[in-house]
Amino acid sequence: NEGNEYFREKDYRRAVIAYSEALKKNCEDPELNAVLHTNRGAAQFYLGNYRSALNDAIQAKKLKPTHLKAIIRGALCHMELKNFSEAIAWCEEGLRIDSKEKKLVEMRAKAHKLKVNIKAVQHDFSTRWQGRAAMGIGLLCERNIKLVLEPSNEEEEISDGLAELSIDGFHSDNATGAKVHLDADGNLNWPVLFLYPEHEQTDFIAAFHENSRFIDHLMVMFAELPPWDLERKYLPSNIELYFEDEERAEMYKLNPEHTLLQVLQHQRYFVKAGTPTVLAFVKHSPFSKKYFSGKKVHRL
Repeated sequence: NEGNEYFREKDYRRAVIAYSEALKKNCEDPELNAVLHTNRGAAQFYLGNYRSALNDAIQAKKLKPTHLKAIIRGALCHMELKNFSEAIAWCEEGLRIDSKEKKLVEMRAKAHKLKVNIKAVQHDFSTRWQGRAAMGIGLLCERNIKLVLEPSNEEEEISDGLAELSIDGFHSDNATGAKVHLDADGNLNWPVLFLYPEHEQTDFIAAFHENSRFIDHLMVMFAELPPWDLERKYLPSNIELYFEDEERAEMYKLNPEHTLLQVLQHQRYFVKAGTPTVLAFVKHSPFSKKYFSGKKVHRL
């Protein structure tokens, strides 16, 4: 009930935490747990944490394969992540349960259309990039943020690094479709990619406010351990974040109390394809020791 109250108030961060606390009680009712995962997934979705939302939809569907709300949520997540083939598959799975479900019928049609059109969008990308990108540079210069633009006329390269900048609403599209944008208070909200090299997993925050701290997002993202963390190591207090200086082959350890803007303003941080990226490791783990062996590591 507490989670539902927060959800109705659109306090999605607290809703995620409340649903996670409920799941920690290890209730043996699979239907109730499916509802909790679905509700938490909805809250994660509205926070822009589409991969976390998708993980919840997957867990809910495992607990209750006919749970239509979980299937709809999973399909929506795949749409936001531009996984159109997967979105179609989830829609068709739901339509086998209810062939008249309007949301799934419409979403499947939209996914088919976008799947066909995405190649044309990518082909047109390089011709639109340069003019629009230049218009947004002023906002970045004011913040001392360095952006690496990597347009290409080669379709296969474009599909890997799709990006666009525009001063009119200032946004950056990447392969996930998320956009960096100015809010009503003149602050930038960025799509941010988290990489977990040890498990070859990723997570994605679609709208990371530039003045939000990393620790605040970690508390929400790891309110409950992810299904791939079988050793139960990824606790917010046990996670270290880094960014890589590829030019110098050096690593920088982030202070989780720092805001996104503080990190982006670092003299050696370069935003590629409009999407800041950080790497997450478990403190003192054998994998991290091996990963950093021979690398120069700086602390912020």
